[in-house]
Amino acid sequence: MEKRVSTVYKISPRVEWEAAVAAGVFNGAPIDLQDGFIHFSAADQVRETAAKHFAGQADLVLVAIPADALGDDLKWEVSRGGALFPHLYAPLDPALASWAVPLPLNDAGAHIFPDLDA
Repeated sequence: MEKRVSTVYKISPRVEWEAAVAAGVFNGAPIDLQDGFIHFSAADQVRETAAKHFAGQADLVLVAIPADALGDDLKWEVSRGGALFPHLYAPLDPALASWAVPLPLNDAGAHIFPDLDA
């Protein structure tokens, strides 16, 4: 099973992403390490991911990764609500990121997203 998208997205605490960039490798957040893969979201999933797993958290970044750059280590697997989600079964090279931008909160505590590529 595979969903065809050009970009996958990772939400990360800014300090964790900056440490990964400095180290040249992102092995994942604690939940990724626990689950054995790095969790990503497609453009149509990432807002719900933020609301469900990062509600009210400030100082986050949204990282865009070209899906094709991840090769065969990127697997689309059934997850939340039966939807296919991208999971990376390898460390991530932060240099693959197209961009990483702050994910600020609005006055209601919801994250403000940039326009996203599907």
